[in-house]
Amino acid sequence: MSVRRVLPREAETLLAEGYVYVDVRSVPEYEEAHPAGAFNVPLMHAGPGGMSPNPEFLAVMQREFARDARLLLGCRSGQRSMRAAEQLTAAGFTDLVDLSTGFDGNRDGFGRVTTEGWRDAGLPVESGAGSRGWATLSSK
Repeated sequence: MSVRRVLPREAETLLAEGYVYVDVRSVPEYEEAHPAGAFNVPLMHAGPGGMSPNPEFLAVMQREFARDARLLLGCRSGQRSMRAAEQLTAAGFTDLVDLSTGFDGNRDGFGRVTTEGWRDAGLPVESGAGSRGWATLSSK
Protein backbone atom coordinates (compact mmCIF):
# COMPACT_ATOMS: atom_id res chain seq x y z
CA MET A 1 0.00 0.00 0.00
CA SER A 2 1.43 3.38 -0.92
CA VAL A 3 0.91 6.38 1.32
CA ARG A 4 -0.50 9.48 -0.33
CA ARG A 5 1.68 12.57 0.09
CA VAL A 6 0.16 16.05 0.15
CA LEU A 7 1.21 19.70 0.44
CA PRO A 8 0.00 22.00 3.27
CA ARG A 9 -3.14 23.40 1.59
CA GLU A 10 -4.41 19.92 0.74
CA ALA A 11 -3.57 18.83 4.30
CA GLU A 12 -5.71 21.68 5.62
CA THR A 13 -8.61 20.44 3.47
CA LEU A 14 -8.18 16.89 4.76
CA LEU A 15 -8.32 18.11 8.37
CA ALA A 16 -11.56 19.95 7.58
CA GLU A 17 -12.89 16.63 6.23
CA GLY A 18 -12.16 14.83 9.50
CA TYR A 19 -8.55 13.69 9.31
CA VAL A 20 -6.53 13.95 12.53
CA TYR A 21 -3.03 15.47 12.47
CA VAL A 22 -0.38 13.38 14.24
CA ASP A 23 2.90 15.24 14.67
CA VAL A 24 5.70 12.67 14.90
CA ARG A 25 8.44 15.20 15.74
CA SER A 26 10.26 15.14 19.07
CA VAL A 27 8.63 16.64 22.16
CA PRO A 28 10.75 19.85 22.14
CA GLU A 29 9.96 20.46 18.45
CA TYR A 30 6.23 19.92 19.05
CA GLU A 31 6.10 22.11 22.15
CA GLU A 32 7.88 24.97 20.38
CA ALA A 33 5.19 25.10 17.66
CA HIS A 34 2.87 22.66 15.90
CA PRO A 35 -0.26 22.62 13.76
CA ALA A 36 -3.25 23.63 15.88
CA GLY A 37 -5.00 20.58 17.33
CA ALA A 38 -2.22 18.13 16.47
CA PHE A 39 -1.44 15.08 18.59
CA ASN A 40 2.24 14.46 19.43
CA VAL A 41 3.43 10.87 19.13
CA PRO A 42 7.18 11.15 18.48
CA LEU A 43 8.79 8.60 16.20
CA MET A 44 12.14 9.61 17.71
CA HIS A 45 13.16 11.19 21.00
CA ALA A 46 15.76 13.94 21.23
CA GLY A 47 18.50 13.21 23.73
CA PRO A 48 22.05 14.23 24.60
CA GLY A 49 23.44 11.88 21.94
CA GLY A 50 21.00 12.96 19.23
CA MET A 51 17.81 11.27 18.13
CA SER A 52 16.87 7.74 19.23
CA PRO A 53 13.83 5.61 18.33
CA ASN A 54 10.76 5.91 20.55
CA PRO A 55 10.05 2.31 21.67
CA GLU A 56 6.46 3.24 22.58
CA PHE A 57 5.54 4.84 19.23
CA LEU A 58 3.53 1.96 17.78
CA ALA A 59 1.87 0.94 21.07
CA VAL A 60 0.61 4.49 21.73
CA MET A 61 -0.61 4.88 18.14
CA GLN A 62 -2.52 1.59 18.39
CA ARG A 63 -4.04 2.60 21.73
CA GLU A 64 -5.04 6.13 20.63
CA PHE A 65 -6.26 5.49 17.07
CA ALA A 66 -8.29 2.80 15.33
CA ARG A 67 -6.53 1.09 12.43
CA ASP A 68 -9.00 2.69 10.03
CA ALA A 69 -8.66 6.18 11.55
CA ARG A 70 -8.03 8.92 9.00
CA LEU A 71 -4.58 10.15 9.98
CA LEU A 72 -2.46 12.94 8.54
CA LEU A 73 1.17 12.46 9.59
CA GLY A 74 3.67 15.29 9.75
CA CYS A 75 7.18 16.02 10.99
CA ARG A 76 9.73 18.75 10.28
CA SER A 77 10.41 18.08 6.59
CA GLY A 78 8.54 14.91 5.61
CA GLN A 79 11.15 12.23 6.28
CA ARG A 80 10.24 11.00 9.79
CA SER A 81 6.53 11.12 8.97
CA MET A 82 7.11 8.89 5.95
CA ARG A 83 9.02 6.40 8.14
CA ALA A 84 6.15 6.54 10.64
CA ALA A 85 3.67 5.88 7.82
CA GLU A 86 5.66 2.80 6.78
CA GLN A 87 5.60 1.42 10.34
CA LEU A 88 1.89 2.13 10.73
CA THR A 89 1.05 0.57 7.37
CA ALA A 90 2.96 -2.57 8.38
CA ALA A 91 0.91 -2.61 11.61
CA GLY A 92 -2.38 -2.54 9.67
CA PHE A 93 -3.32 1.15 9.59
CA THR A 94 -5.23 1.76 6.38
CA ASP A 95 -5.92 5.49 5.88
CA LEU A 96 -2.67 7.41 6.21
CA VAL A 97 -1.65 10.61 4.47
CA ASP A 98 1.81 12.19 4.75
CA LEU A 99 2.46 15.94 4.77
CA SER A 100 5.36 15.74 2.33
CA THR A 101 6.95 19.07 3.25
CA GLY A 102 6.30 18.81 6.99
CA PHE A 103 6.05 21.72 9.38
CA ASP A 104 9.13 23.62 8.22
CA GLY A 105 9.13 22.83 4.50
CA ASN A 106 12.10 22.21 2.27
CA ARG A 107 15.01 24.65 2.03
CA ASP A 108 18.01 25.09 -0.21
CA GLY A 109 21.62 25.28 0.95
CA PHE A 110 21.14 28.95 1.83
CA GLY A 111 18.10 28.32 4.04
CA ARG A 112 15.62 29.72 1.53
CA VAL A 113 12.26 27.99 1.32
CA THR A 114 11.97 25.90 -1.84
CA THR A 115 8.69 24.20 -0.93
CA GLU A 116 6.59 25.64 1.86
CA GLY A 117 5.70 23.63 4.93
CA TRP A 118 2.75 24.05 7.28
CA ARG A 119 4.22 27.10 9.04
CA ASP A 120 5.27 28.90 5.83
CA ALA A 121 1.81 28.33 4.36
CA GLY A 122 0.40 30.49 7.17
CA LEU A 123 -1.79 27.69 8.55
CA PRO A 124 -2.92 27.67 12.22
CA VAL A 125 -0.10 27.04 14.70
CA GLU A 126 -0.02 26.70 18.48
CA SER A 127 2.66 25.91 21.06
CA GLY A 128 2.97 24.01 24.34
CA ALA A 129 2.06 20.43 25.18
CA GLY A 130 -1.62 20.54 26.13
CA SER A 131 -3.79 17.45 26.42
CA ARG A 132 -2.60 16.10 23.06
CA GLY A 133 1.09 16.22 23.97
CA TRP A 134 3.31 13.18 24.43
CA ALA A 135 3.39 13.38 28.25
CA THR A 136 -0.38 13.00 28.40
CA LEU A 137 -0.68 10.40 25.65
CA SER A 138 2.13 8.19 26.93
CA SER A 139 0.83 8.16 30.51
CA LYS A 140 -2.61 6.71 29.73
